[in-house]
Amino acid sequence: MSAIAQVRPERPRCRVSPSALALMASARRGLAAAQDEKSAGARYVAAHLAALRAAAAVVAVRAEPAGSGRRKRPQSVWELLPRVEPALAEWAAFFAAGAGKRAAAEAGLLRAVSVHEADDLLRDAGTFVAMAETALGIPAQEVLPLASAG
Repeated sequence: MSAIAQVRPERPRCRVSPSALALMASARRGLAAAQDEKSAGARYVAAHLAALRAAAAVVAVRAEPAGSGRRKRPQSVWELLPRVEPALAEWAAFFAAGAGKRAAAEAGLLRAVSVHEADDLLRDAGTFVAMAETALGIPAQEVLPLASAG
């Protein structure tokens, strides 16, 4: 995913709520758990969920309070992320596209995800979590090294 747009480092630090910080910490723990998973499906699911938590943190911090207008249909975090952080729009599309594969892996379909796909997603999720931290003005943690389970 090297062609994905980078978050501008000059963005001013913003105040991050404790709940958003907890989501980012959960995302980091999810990456560590994904790295320890032996099965490709479980590794893919854990990595995808880690990215989802990081995206939820960005949306929680950046989203405008809901107005008193009509209620809108529920939207996924991947639909909301490009609106609140356009620099992460390509990542949102990438992870949204992998949601079906994650669901198949969660359902236990053994051939839903290859070892290569799981390893690639783990690397991409690590990059995305670091970019979400940067977007929120949180000091980015070291990206986890990946030892292939295959």
